[in-house]
Amino acid sequence: MTGKVDEALGYEQARDELIEVVRRLEAGGTTLEESLALWERGEELAKVCRRWLEGARARLDAALAEEEAAEGTDEDE
Repeated sequence: MTGKVDEALGYEQARDELIEVVRRLEAGGTTLEESLALWERGEELAKVCRRWLEGARARLDAALAEEEAAEGTDEDE
């Protein structure tokens, strides 16, 4: 369960695994060592999700800026 999260992990895969990690932690019944390993894995998965979301936000911002620039050019004509 521990180890580096695969950098090529997709958002949906990371999110789904993170949901499972949270479910297992909330259910309890694991040893302290297992809980710590799950927590660490969850933190890594959350970072992957955050990177994907930040990338998506940057793409949206760029698309919106491009659209605004194009509208500004159209108004000048």
